[in-house]
Amino acid sequence: MDFDFIKELGYKALDSRLKRISDRMSHDVRKLYKEIDIDVEPNWYLVFMLLQKNGAMAIVDIAEPLGYAHPSVVVIVKKMEEKGYLRMKKDRADKRKQIVSLTEKAVKMLPQLEHLWDSCEKAILEVLSDDLGILAYLDGIDAALKNRSFHDRFKENYLKSPIS
Repeated sequence: MDFDFIKELGYKALDSRLKRISDRMSHDVRKLYKEIDIDVEPNWYLVFMLLQKNGAMAIVDIAEPLGYAHPSVVVIVKKMEEKGYLRMKKDRADKRKQIVSLTEKAVKMLPQLEHLWDSCEKAILEVLSDDLGILAYLDGIDAALKNRSFHDRFKENYLKSPIS
């Protein structure tokens, strides 16, 4: 039997366990994209979906509903623009803002991408055995961390228990 140190640590390694699961899923999605010759990164789908739903958006308006830091969205958007999926232009009212929109290439590709995302959703449901209870747990964690940051909780516990 394989030894799994992260699993053995339990809740102490929650962040590492979630990252490991996320990395495995992203790796497999990227692998399938390559197999079917799709030049898209797994973490781009949220930007595709937001822009499909809302049309042109400022980068800051993309970052907010995703809960991503502005610099992270800038990196994703620039890579998508380099591949020809996004068009960026300066906001007429505020020249500091970049407005992002899907290109014709992206719009033409959306049906194929939607089929892929639907297949991914089905695979996730299969892994979860159609039990979406984990989403309620994640909602609870997310809400607790929005209410009081992990940094504050961590720091308080660190200061409460001095080194022996």
